Formats: sequence, structure tokens, C-alpha cells
Amino acid sequence: MKIIKGIFIAGMLCQTPAFSQVVDTIKVTGTSGIQWISDQPVPKSVVVSTRSFRERLLADPYRPAYHFCVPEGRGIPGDPNGAFYFNGRYHLMYLYYREQRGFSWGHVSSKDMFHWRHHPDAIVPGKGEDGIFSGGAFVDKDGKATLSYWQVINLAKGETFQSRIEKSGPSGIGLSESSDEHFDTWTSGSADPIIRSTEWGFTVTKDEKGNEQIYGSADPSNIWFKDGKYYMLTGNLLVLNKYGRKDNDPPKYQGDHSYLFVSEDKKSWKYLHEFYDSDRKWTDKSEDNMCASFLPLPAGPDGGKLSDKHLLLFISHNKGAQYYVGDYKNDKFQPVNHGRMTWVDNAYFAPEALTDHKNRQIMWSWIFDDRPDKVKDESGWTGVYGLPRSLWAGKDGKLRMAPVEEVKLLRQAEQIKKDFVIKDGTELALDGFGKELVELEITVAPGKAKTIGVMVGCSQDGREKTEIYYDAAGKTLNVNTAKSSLGYGRKVTESAPLELDAGEQLTLRVFVDKSIVEVFANDKQAIGRSVYPTLGGTGIKLFSKGGDAKIISVKSWEVMPSNPY
Repeated sequence: MKIIKGIFIAGMLCQTPAFSQVVDTIKVTGTSGIQWISDQPVPKSVVVSTRSFRERLLADPYRPAYHFCVPEGRGIPGDPNGAFYFNGRYHLMYLYYREQRGFSWGHVSSKDMFHWRHHPDAIVPGKGEDGIFSGGAFVDKDGKATLSYWQVINLAKGETFQSRIEKSGPSGIGLSESSDEHFDTWTSGSADPIIRSTEWGFTVTKDEKGNEQIYGSADPSNIWFKDGKYYMLTGNLLVLNKYGRKDNDPPKYQGDHSYLFVSEDKKSWKYLHEFYDSDRKWTDKSEDNMCASFLPLPAGPDGGKLSDKHLLLFISHNKGAQYYVGDYKNDKFQPVNHGRMTWVDNAYFAPEALTDHKNRQIMWSWIFDDRPDKVKDESGWTGVYGLPRSLWAGKDGKLRMAPVEEVKLLRQAEQIKKDFVIKDGTELALDGFGKELVELEITVAPGKAKTIGVMVGCSQDGREKTEIYYDAAGKTLNVNTAKSSLGYGRKVTESAPLELDAGEQLTLRVFVDKSIVEVFANDKQAIGRSVYPTLGGTGIKLFSKGGDAKIISVKSWEVMPSNPY
């Protein structure tokens, strides 16, 4: 879920009617000036404008070519949702604003996580909701998939939550199910929410002893199955906003919290308790826990044997994507370490994960657009996900991450340069290595160098470049976007903790995809940012400061576009 200009944007109720029942009036601009109802014959002007729109997107200098993009319109919020794997395909839902319907869940599936088939929308507003906000997915061994989501209503001025639900019906956490071959048809399991809100996004009730209980009823996690029962988490942003924002508010309501529910049939759900103990040594009292995903961690990037650790991915709205690695016992989660996926701001957001047939845990996240709203609307698109990341537990119990192996399917035109030295204070241009779409793999023996890095997107006049570097003294991986663009984008330096072991070489994997730059370092750290170079530069330069750096190898591949347009 995401708050934009004071408006909540996250997950909600569902029911996807058959195609003939989805009746949207679409105004077609152009010489005909007609209106088209989507279950009526298709006017030629619609065909012409659709083709022109696809061509416009293909020619867009900023629309990524191999990072997943919301196919059209406003992917705001751009939360990935409802990810699951079944029968050889990866399924992923994307939150977007559907004109004249409200916030909805689009649906795509893929064999390799890069070439996507577009399905009918999985969930659209209905039964009194104004939008479908964030949630997760679960698929059982028989192939029945269940989506969990937040049913959202927008209150008119002067309208109370109670008066709205009296008029439109209850709101809270909803479920939708599908068991058809391609998961093209989804139906809500009940007219009522499975977890009912008494206020917007949270619930005030009493326990069996008559004591007051307060828990979140927003942004459900994926469902998981254990010892014959189903479990699910909900988020705490609305509880925090109501009861924990003031300095003198009770500590039990401050900071990030998550609430655990259990069910024997996925229909009747019981609140158990808070899932873990929020600790201020890792997060501050202003942070919430929403868009959660909870799954076991494998022991390696290729899946296989599971480790003894679980991963809780989530966001805080003010500081973005983060996680706990810990132990899951007796229906409680005990974090043993914490990490972030964004540091200078919250621009890497709303993680969503699945476990596939190999036991790999794979996640996606929304990378903020950072263009003005008017520009997004005029370009016809917004909403981009970071590369799918494989996540696993290292031998030290800490999280490891790398792009999924399938990204190598896009490689073309390999170039290699080996065994050379970058002298202290110098830059070396890699002629012919730069492309508009490129993957780099740089392996370095750091030696005494204090700063080792690469600049991508370099313009010939030097006015634009994105700097990526390792700071040996600060033990950080850094991405500096101060000169990435003469136009859009945040001019910041993102610094992520990265400590190399004694004698460990530095390996940087850098992906450039028009307006997106992502870097992965030693399977320990990663950063993703939006950049908008205006000068068309594709130059690549290596540099070293504070000492010479020995380059073991530099490899580059031109990356084949995988998005349909």
C-alpha cells in the first residue's frame, strides 16, 4: 500500500466478471470522436489508436525494455501483489488505477519472469468498494489459487466509516479464488470480508475475556499452510496512525507491528497475537509494517534445501522496503537480523515474493517513477518493477540476493576485457561496451584502493553519468544519481552497507534499462533507482581513488528487450 498526497493506495475486494460483463466506456480521441463500449464491435479507430499507442511506447526513450512495466495507464500505486507459481508458470498481480473502475489488480504470467502473458484483470472493485489494494497469494497442491487483499473505501467529506459501511456494506480483508486452467476467472468467496474492519484499516473488538483488542485489517500477507491450518498477517499503518504517532503514545502501538490470524478452512479467521516483537534497535517508532510477505528461505540461490530461517519482507511507508530474517516457532516469529532495501528515501517499495518449484524464494518490488504526474499521464505509462531477485540465507544467517538466473536468457553480444589495472585517480573508458540496454559484470581485486567504481550512461560531454562505487573505508555500496539526468529523477546518493571478507574480491553486476539502473554486489547487497538521461549517453568508465585497483575481468552483454512493447 502507498499513501500519495494523503490518499491511501493499496489493496481491496474482488470479483472479476466474465469479459462480456466488464463494460467500460472508453472515449476514443481522433477524427471520429466516438465512444466505444468494450462488449460491442470494435471500431477501426480503436484498432488504429491501439497500434499507434504500442508504437509510441516502443519508441519511448524512458520506458524500460526488460524490467516489468504496467502495460498502460497509471501504475500508481505500482505495488506488485499476489505472486505465486503453479504448473510451470510464474503468476504476478500488479496494482494499478483502472479508469472508471478504480484501483484494480492486473494479472500477468510467465515461464521465465521476463516474457509475460497478459490475463484478464484478477480483481476489480465491486460490492461497495472503491478499490482493491495490496495483498498476497496462496496456491494449494490441487491448483486452487487464493488471493488475499484489502477492500478499500474512500470516505466523502463529512462521511464516517460507520455511515459508509451501513450504506455500502462491510469492509476489511477479502479473498478471491480461481481454479481454472490459466487462472483467468476469479470469484470472491464471500460477500463479507473474512476480517472485518470497524474503522478504516483496523479493528477494535474484545477478546474472549472481554479485554479490548486492536489489530490491523489492511494489507494482508500471503497465506501459508502449516500443520493443517492456514495463517496470514495484516499490517499496522492505520493502527500506528491512530494510536502511535504522538511521542507520549503507548510504545506497544509505535513502530512496525504485524498481526497473525489462523483458519482451518480459509473462511473463518481468528486473531491470535502480534507476530513478532518490534525492536527500536532496528526500526524507529515512525515506521509501519505493510505489504508483508512471509516465506521460508532456501539455503542457496538455486533453491533446493531450505535453511532453518524465514524471511519477513515488508515496507514502512516513510523508509521503503526492508526485511527481518529469523526463526519461526510456536506461531511466533523471532527476528535475528534486520536489513533495508532502500536507505536515502523510500523509492524501492512494496516487496512481493513467492516460492517456486525449486524452493527458490523470488521477489519483485516497485521502483518509484520520479517524474511529474502530468508527464506520467502524457506518456501513457507508469509503474516499473525491479528485476526479480532470488533470495536465500547465507551461512552466516544473513540475507543473500541476486537477479534470477533467467535474466541470462536475455544476454547477447558478449564482450570481455581481462587483467588490467586502474591507476589511482584515473578513469578508463570501455569503448564499445556501452549500450542502451546492457548488463555488466565487473570483478575487482580491491587492493589498497579506497573507492572503486563504474560510471554508466555517460554522455560525451560529461554532463550526465550515474556513478556506482564501493567505498572500502565506509564499507558501503553507493549509487550517485546527482548527474544522472539534466531533467527528471532524484539527485541523491544511495549508500547501502556492504562489508567484504578478508581477501574477498568485489563483483558488481550492473543492469541499465533506459530509465532504470540496478546494481548487485557480491550477492550481499543491491540498489535500484530511476534515472532519466536526456543526452542519450551510453558510455561506460571505470575509476579508482585512493589506490590502484586490479580488474580481474569486465564482461558486458547487450540485453534483448523482453517486454511486449
